[in-house]
Amino acid sequence: LAGGREVTRKSFQDVHEFSAPFLGCAQANYRVTSVIGHVYSIDFKLARHKSWDVDPSELFDAPTERTEANPKAHICKHLRQEAKGCDFLLLWLDCDREGENICFEVIENCRPSMKKTSGVPFSILRAKFSAITEAAIQSAMKTLTLPNENEAMSVDARQELDLKVGVSFTRFQTRFFQGKYSNLDASVVSYGPCQTPTLGFCVDRHIERVQHVPKPFWTLSLEAKAGGEIFALSASAGRIFDQKKAKRLKNVLLERGGATVVSVEEKQGSSQRPTG
Repeated sequence: LAGGREVTRKSFQDVHEFSAPFLGCAQANYRVTSVIGHVYSIDFKLARHKSWDVDPSELFDAPTERTEANPKAHICKHLRQEAKGCDFLLLWLDCDREGENICFEVIENCRPSMKKTSGVPFSILRAKFSAITEAAIQSAMKTLTLPNENEAMSVDARQELDLKVGVSFTRFQTRFFQGKYSNLDASVVSYGPCQTPTLGFCVDRHIERVQHVPKPFWTLSLEAKAGGEIFALSASAGRIFDQKKAKRLKNVLLERGGATVVSVEEKQGSSQRPTG
């Protein structure tokens, strides 16, 4: 957007300033900055619910509150400060639900400080993009849309569930296992809606490996010479679990001593560069 003509100044986060066209306007003054992940984090509101002495089942109905995720970074203050005098807010967060949630955290801090522009129906816009390239950014600028509050609210719900389910089950199973096994070497046996199912996959795979009974198999490996080149060939039969059958196939090939090419197929492979 800046074409390499931006001016960067230091604040709580770097701020890049430049002039460029915007929504039909020949020149607009841009102010670009960033956040550090989520602006807010969620925790229990009452001190008693942060104590291990409370019954874990009580946590499901416990009130919660949001607090600044990185107080020392002063992100909230930074956003309010940089939003002063701005007519529009363009949101370039990750294009997923988490990014949409961060959009509304940014909006919450920026909107009170922005100018009240009359005659503008939508002063807060969302950019949708899948790569950090000039073409992708220019395309996103032409297709600005509105942030999706429903997606953002779904993350709020997920965060509260993660907190309440994670903390309550962590406290419950820590006490349970410590009472059952005196030699437990972990002071906390944590539970998480993501980590615990993942651990289940790992355990299932470990059991499969332990219970696996290896079986011997044979494969036919051939080399063909043509035009001074050597080509490695593989049999379509793949692994053969019958040794006698494998030997019969081998003997047939050795007796013939040659092969006829009946078709040639060429494929061109390419790997796209990673996005982002």
